Amino acid sequence: MRSLRSVSIPLALGALGLSVSVCASGQAQQSAVSNVPRDYAGVQVRIPGVFVTPVPGAPFAAKVDIFSTQLLANGETEVRTTVNRIARDSSGRIHNERRRLVPPGHVGDPVLSETHLYDPATRLNVWMNPFTHVAREMVSRAPVAIPQASAATGGVKMGSGQGTSGVTQEDLGTKSLNGLELKGSRKSRTVTKELSGTGKPVVVVDEYWYSPELSIYVIVRHEDPRTGEQRVVVSEVDRREPNPDLFAVPSNFKIADETPVE
Repeated sequence: MRSLRSVSIPLALGALGLSVSVCASGQAQQSAVSNVPRDYAGVQVRIPGVFVTPVPGAPFAAKVDIFSTQLLANGETEVRTTVNRIARDSSGRIHNERRRLVPPGHVGDPVLSETHLYDPATRLNVWMNPFTHVAREMVSRAPVAIPQASAATGGVKMGSGQGTSGVTQEDLGTKSLNGLELKGSRKSRTVTKELSGTGKPVVVVDEYWYSPELSIYVIVRHEDPRTGEQRVVVSEVDRREPNPDLFAVPSNFKIADETPVE
């Protein structure tokens, strides 16, 4: 196995793929929100699963179960599931899989579509395609920071009532699951009848259960009466240091450097 290459670039401020957000209050406020994952994207063909925040000092490996109930145009319901594996080592490097959705009753793990690796120390992303054995590499050039996420669970203050964007946020308190303390929140967004496509108002609900210990959402539920429901649940959490091979590109993969040239 080959380790991720070393690139002399400063440590990233937050998680992959998020816009830069410099707060007026400085580093204290940035660190308060840096461990909160991004909002859930909603029902779609390519389900993102769990966003693993690349923070150091909290290694783990886990299974992610994804359940999708999608409403089809003909009025029927399509139920599909999949299983991903995620991991993070003590330095904050992450391993995240994406597998195909399969019908209920499928035997064994679904086919692996892609594996994503990220090293916060070098800001190096790697997307590995198991079919072509090509590993696409790209260095994130600018430091990134977590925006104000909807769930006030990792130091973000959360209010109640109607927000300026038509979003109602509710604190669901805490609960324990498999030895992890989870903090819950629910975000409800009303889509007006003019924009919903149904001729009547529609309420879209996202529910988050966040683990401060792991800095990830352990449970996410998205419900939209127009498209269906999806649930993402993390289980089988192992707090030991993961196998280093999970964060390396196999030797039989071809490297394609896609970092833009300045």
